[in-house]
Amino acid sequence: MVNRLIFKVLQQDLDRPEINILLGARQVGKTTLLRALEAHAQQRGRPTRFFDLEQPSVLAEFNRPDAEIIEKLRQAGDVVFIDEFQYLQNASQLFKAIYDASPRVKLICSGSSSLEIHKHLRESLAGRRFLFRVYPLQYAELRAAESSYSLDRFLQYGGMPALTGETSDARRQQILSELLSAYVLKDVKALVKEENLRAFNHLLYLLAERQGSLVSVHSLAGEIGMSAKAVTRYLDILEGTYVSFRVASYTTNLGNELKKSCKTYLYDLGIRNAIIKDFSPVPSRPDAGLLLESAVFLRLQQWLTPAMDLRFWRTKEGHEVDFVLLVHRRPIPIEVKRRGGPGEVPEGLRRFLRRYPATRTAYVVTEHGEGTLEHGACTIRWMPYAALDPGIAEGVP
Repeated sequence: MVNRLIFKVLQQDLDRPEINILLGARQVGKTTLLRALEAHAQQRGRPTRFFDLEQPSVLAEFNRPDAEIIEKLRQAGDVVFIDEFQYLQNASQLFKAIYDASPRVKLICSGSSSLEIHKHLRESLAGRRFLFRVYPLQYAELRAAESSYSLDRFLQYGGMPALTGETSDARRQQILSELLSAYVLKDVKALVKEENLRAFNHLLYLLAERQGSLVSVHSLAGEIGMSAKAVTRYLDILEGTYVSFRVASYTTNLGNELKKSCKTYLYDLGIRNAIIKDFSPVPSRPDAGLLLESAVFLRLQQWLTPAMDLRFWRTKEGHEVDFVLLVHRRPIPIEVKRRGGPGEVPEGLRRFLRRYPATRTAYVVTEHGEGTLEHGACTIRWMPYAALDPGIAEGVP
């Protein structure tokens, strides 16, 4: 078992009255977290009940009037777990009724599709629920479980929990391929017409191949032979099932900065490599730099709070900074370079600091190098990927 960093947060929230909802892509460990929380609650002497709604027999138990379902859940235990709750009809009204009438009952739920879940999480649950995002395993979590776990292995196979303990490359690749197929068959097939599945899969491949590059909806539409409206809907589906994420550009309306562009990143490096069918060793890959950039994105994304946002910066001339972490709207530029340490400042970062002279802190993330350089009024810090942590946002007023 890998100790998940989010588990302690969930443990602390067990005594709070709000309904906890764990959101994330399929097979990222939501069910395992629910089961671990169930065991923790039982150890504390709290009666529990677990409902897995992906089991037809369990889902059939909820095919009854709302009043009966409410009574069933109220009597189920002090802590009630509902896995894949998006299959539950009228979930919002049911949860509200239980929360208001039975404050002793703690509901903890999970879901894999925001397209379905947003239908349930209406205003009636405002102030009554608390959302937690669950992602694949972080590199730090894998290193804590296996001290010899290398960054190259993480960049090659990602952090899907199903790979934990596997020592065979062939088995890892097969597992990732099956996880990818399960996503297309379970989530996508219900949202995309049968005759359009090939176009959707083509889009998924193009996004994986061009991960971290600028995305043009009209260009993608032309390549897969569909309308820009259809491509936009497919991008919404990918984001709504927590599989792909769009990053918007950072601009203060200066004339030569890109304003409407976006980049996309898939939720796991192993899944991305499975899509493009390339599991070759990282040192020999032409996209090795992109793999590290993607790993930085996935790490930054997990830390975002309501006071943060994540963007990228690029000018029409092509000068670029990989990421701009906004903390209370103040920018922290972050450039990703596999090699190197303090010395020559990357040209894109230099241009950004010239454009935004009020910037006080910037980072260059590498595989191993570290150090500090004063560049005008800004302190530029080189740090290895393994040292990247939420502390980079500290000190921003």
